Amino acid sequence: MKRIFPTYTLLSAAILAVASGCTKSFDDINTNPSTYSQANFDANYLLTTAQLGYTGSADFAYETWRANLIYSSTMIQGLSTVVSYWAGDKYLLNESYTAAYWGINTDGAYAEQVKPITDLVQSTDGKVKYKNLHQVGRIMRALIMERITDLYGDVPYSQAGMGYYTGVITPKYDKQQDIYTDLLKEVSEATAALDPTADIPSGDVFYKGNIQQWQRFGNSLLLRIAMRLTKVDPATAQKYATQVQGKTMQSDADNAFVLHDVSGARVTQNRNSQILLGDGGQENYYVKWSKTFIDFLKSTNDPRLSKIAVTQLYLKDVSKDQNPGAIATAAVQKGMPNGKDLSGRAGFDISTDPTYTSFPDYSSPSPGMIKRNGPTFIFTYGESELLLAEAAQRWGLGSAAQHYAAGVTSACSYLSQYDPTLTVAAADISTYLTANPYNASQGLQQINSQYWALTNTMLDFYESWSNWRRSGYPTLTPVVYPNNATNGQIPRRFPYPISETTTNPDNYKAASAAVPGGDNLTGRVYWDK
Repeated sequence: MKRIFPTYTLLSAAILAVASGCTKSFDDINTNPSTYSQANFDANYLLTTAQLGYTGSADFAYETWRANLIYSSTMIQGLSTVVSYWAGDKYLLNESYTAAYWGINTDGAYAEQVKPITDLVQSTDGKVKYKNLHQVGRIMRALIMERITDLYGDVPYSQAGMGYYTGVITPKYDKQQDIYTDLLKEVSEATAALDPTADIPSGDVFYKGNIQQWQRFGNSLLLRIAMRLTKVDPATAQKYATQVQGKTMQSDADNAFVLHDVSGARVTQNRNSQILLGDGGQENYYVKWSKTFIDFLKSTNDPRLSKIAVTQLYLKDVSKDQNPGAIATAAVQKGMPNGKDLSGRAGFDISTDPTYTSFPDYSSPSPGMIKRNGPTFIFTYGESELLLAEAAQRWGLGSAAQHYAAGVTSACSYLSQYDPTLTVAAADISTYLTANPYNASQGLQQINSQYWALTNTMLDFYESWSNWRRSGYPTLTPVVYPNNATNGQIPRRFPYPISETTTNPDNYKAASAAVPGGDNLTGRVYWDK
């Protein structure tokens, strides 16, 4: 099933406008008969807003640019760059960049995602006509909050987005352990309450209101949330992994993604693509696949390599010019080392590295992956199967080998959903699995290394970083760069935004003091032990 973001230039703007004001101006709205009220507003619009917000920002992609690409992608060695302001590649601290996902003032995840989805959940509670929309909203809120807490640790959760309803404008920071307990409860209850005979959410960009797919999505998300706890609460992780057996995503057709649109409002284009095509600077020329990632694929003759990477790609807009000089041959692909720059210093300037010949010789993401109207992947069947493989490896829940094979197969086959040119032949996938079979003695390493590779190709570096912190795989060698902020260690979390010292000072002070290792790039979130 294709999920195409509707081409509504005016409606998109209206959705965002309604979402940004829905908890600020209820008094005016409720006394003006010409405007929306809680009684006549269609809450489906809020779902669309939150889903679009989850894929990136409405204000030139700042969250995507800074949190997903500048920091997460390079720290996890999916991408590499010599662009000076990409601080994550060198473990430098740019506090405005690490704060970007949280948000400042009217942008960021709290304003653009948490606020509208909380309004949706509150405004649909107890309304029969919104039975399924309410439960989808609960699942969507959990999806949103999982990413926020994974990036920062203890965060506003129970009171977040509730200012209109409770009067609390300085929300407390809930402990991440408590947040995870509630996420499991919310997703479990909401998924169980979905009713295929009830309403079809019309604002659903992921599945167009298909409740059976939402049930499978909910159970897959429940599995991912549970598996985050394998280090700190394995009993709870096992409990929920057992609960979802046979109920998770069944094929690539269940993949959740937003297929973007560039013919309507500017806010609907693919944000990863926007940045990687150079709208913000010289990313189209200087951002490449990491040497770590390309070497991983080359070491096993991975059939994905000739699909997701090309050399000689350096034109600004591949959606208009398909760059016939680009070379996809696997043998010529070459990743760029992390931790390099253009400073002229021996050992740090990329031109002094033994791998260097020219920038176009390094591998770029394939044109098919970075179309402005291409998909942003939210959650895939391959991720779900690899998580099931780990649950089977740990606790004997099914066959780890079968889930592993299904996960790797999907990690290859789903690429066709980017573009038909990225299709990996079934025979090539079979050959790859035969040559690289599941090995129980190295099971956790195999599974989580494949999870890393999959989420890298999804350009979901938030998830790639989170699962690496949780699992420790693959084994990554930190870069060494002068005056880095982590003493040469790969960062473990984002510090809290400095703006919280003035907007929510008491709660911020208590939360920052409680971070294991300190409120910095090397502090730890609860599940990262």
